[in-house]
Amino acid sequence: MVCGNTYLLKPSERVPGCAMLLAKMLQDAGAPDGTLNIIHGQHAAVNFICDHPAIKAISFVGSNQAGEYIYERGSKNGKRVQANMGAKNHGVVMPDANKENTLNQLVGAAFGAAGQRCMALSTAILVGEARNWLPELVERSKALRVNAGDQPGADVGPLISPQAKERVCSLIQSGVDEGAKLLLDGRNVKVKGYENGNFVGPTILSSVTTEMKCYTEEIFGPVLIVLEADSLDDAIRMVNKNVYGNGTAIFTTNGATARKYTHKVDVGQVGVNVPIPVPLPMFSFTGSRGSFRGDINFYGKQGIQFYTQIKTVTSQWKAEDATLKSPAVTMPTMGR
Repeated sequence: MVCGNTYLLKPSERVPGCAMLLAKMLQDAGAPDGTLNIIHGQHAAVNFICDHPAIKAISFVGSNQAGEYIYERGSKNGKRVQANMGAKNHGVVMPDANKENTLNQLVGAAFGAAGQRCMALSTAILVGEARNWLPELVERSKALRVNAGDQPGADVGPLISPQAKERVCSLIQSGVDEGAKLLLDGRNVKVKGYENGNFVGPTILSSVTTEMKCYTEEIFGPVLIVLEADSLDDAIRMVNKNVYGNGTAIFTTNGATARKYTHKVDVGQVGVNVPIPVPLPMFSFTGSRGSFRGDINFYGKQGIQFYTQIKTVTSQWKAEDATLKSPAVTMPTMGR
């Protein structure tokens, strides 16, 4: 809208309410009718956006399955497409990190919003002696309060649907079946007054390997997967081997360690002692590899480029043009 475009928004059909509230606020603020438009629906609405000739650019955030489809279909129709997709964000914990701060950051980043955010820190890699911090990590996670999101003091709210709860619980069980240790199980949490709610409490799986389904798939719930590494190099190899490249963080008090990690890790957003490294709007959201499709990233200067079309105008104004008798066979911008 800042770049002069009207805007068509299709929220997820599972959570349409927030978009409608935002639209009402924009309308109340005085935005002209038609500036922001909202379309609801599923496949038909997506195909409409991908196919309609008046829509020149598509910006998507969501799952890999939907993102790949939208990128392919929209691109075939000549549209500019950017798609931010799945994630498996790793937090690498070095033994020299500030222990108290790091544990608090891990708990908040893993379980805040019930893990339902693309930049949630869903995987911890404990390096060396940092693996001894695991019992304390479990105790702090136990202290989080699970309740309805509109209840005072709630730390972890519900998942968005019964299907989401079923999927998260299924992935937890797959980890157990494949040999992971269930240090904290939030599947049977009960919330008074909301006995049929879609609640899953903080859950921690340790002794996880990179072949397990709970690691290879994005869980999108309040589940922290814990792996172990002997060195920083081992942790870097582990992160870079994962198909996703959305976000990562390293916890350390050593500047050289932080510099090495930020240079060698192949991930778009990197935090140093920042567990959810979402860039400020003046910088681009630079997800990469399996987490992004497109040529121009979200936000920042690249965001301006995405929502604008470059036009080049070349002009000449010469007094002799009116009296010139012979045509010039050179390029107009070359010589006289």
